[in-house]
Amino acid sequence: MSKRLQSDDQGNFSESNGSQEPAQDMTSLLLKERIVAIFRGYTGDQADASAEALIRGGVKLVEVTMNTDGARDILYRWRERFEGRAWIGAGTVLDVDMAKLAIESGAQYLISPNLDENVISYAGELGIDVWPGVLTPTEMVRAWKAGAKALKLFPLGALGPEYIREVRGPLSHIPILATGGVDLSNVDAYWQAGASAFGLGSKLVRADWIKAGEYDKLEEHARHWVRKVNGLSRS
Repeated sequence: MSKRLQSDDQGNFSESNGSQEPAQDMTSLLLKERIVAIFRGYTGDQADASAEALIRGGVKLVEVTMNTDGARDILYRWRERFEGRAWIGAGTVLDVDMAKLAIESGAQYLISPNLDENVISYAGELGIDVWPGVLTPTEMVRAWKAGAKALKLFPLGALGPEYIREVRGPLSHIPILATGGVDLSNVDAYWQAGASAFGLGSKLVRADWIKAGEYDKLEEHARHWVRKVNGLSRS
């Protein structure tokens, strides 16, 4: 069972029983599973039931955005509830202060819409992977040099798969988490363009079914996504 981390005056973290939180290679898991489900704005039983449905459907990485009410409690609760079944990360981590709160609450990886090299450095010292938000080749190289193992290319909705193809030309060594604008009709195009994984919000975490309590539909939808993504191959 996971434990909430505690920090000392220097910002060093340990579990409440004094043992160090074990580091895990989250980026390897990301590249294997290829899907991160993004939860933003869902709380309480609704959030718990939705996450349970997605995890039953085969989703292994679930992100709780830090601008969700009670995000820290959700992180801590899901670490315990889904231990061994899914890996829980924090999203919308904008700076080091937010990174500290997320890690203290049990986040196993951090995702940002922006690039803050200090977040990458801070989390890296604790063995926590950070997938920062970037858009331009300059930001991509900066993030990679700072120690990020994968990059969240965001927002992609207005740019499309061809943008990934273009930046992957000189930067093919950098894994890309494509976020924004990816759906079941175009995920193959993003994959062929060079995306390594996909951050999925409303296209996976369907608000209509969540509001209606139709979690069986959400589970089947997740299963469909997982089958689709696992079946992708480079042409």
